[in-house]
Amino acid sequence: MTPRVTGYAAEVTVSDGQRFASLGGVVVRNRRLVLLWLRRQALRLANGHGLPLAAESVRLSTGDDVPPVHFHGSDAPDELRHWATHSAHQEHAIQALEAGFPALFTVLDPAVGLSLTLAGWRGSRADR
Repeated sequence: MTPRVTGYAAEVTVSDGQRFASLGGVVVRNRRLVLLWLRRQALRLANGHGLPLAAESVRLSTGDDVPPVHFHGSDAPDELRHWATHSAHQEHAIQALEAGFPALFTVLDPAVGLSLTLAGWRGSRADR
C-alpha cells in the first residue's frame, strides 16, 4: 500500500537561543490552509506588537490564533507583514509544501535575542 498524507500542520515558535516555546499551532487538511493560517498569524503578529487584538469573525475551526508578541526595536513586524503579503514569498512557501519540504520563515529581534519562526509541513501519513 502507498502511504498518503492525511493532513498538514503549522506552528509558530519563539526562541531566545537557549529556550524554545510554541505559541500555537494547527492541523489542517491541505497545504493551502496551512499557508492561510501562517499568513494570518504573521499579519496578526505584525499588527499587534504585543497589544490585545479584537476578536475576528473568520476563524479556522481547527486552531486558535497565537498570542501577540512584543517586538523590541527591530524590523520584525515589517518583515512578517512583507512575508505575508508578498506573492513571491507565498509562492515559494506553497512550492516547498507541494514538494514535501517544510515552509519556514524566521524573523529576529536582536535587541532581546528573540527569534520567531513560522513553520508549515506535511502531517502524519496513513496507509490507503
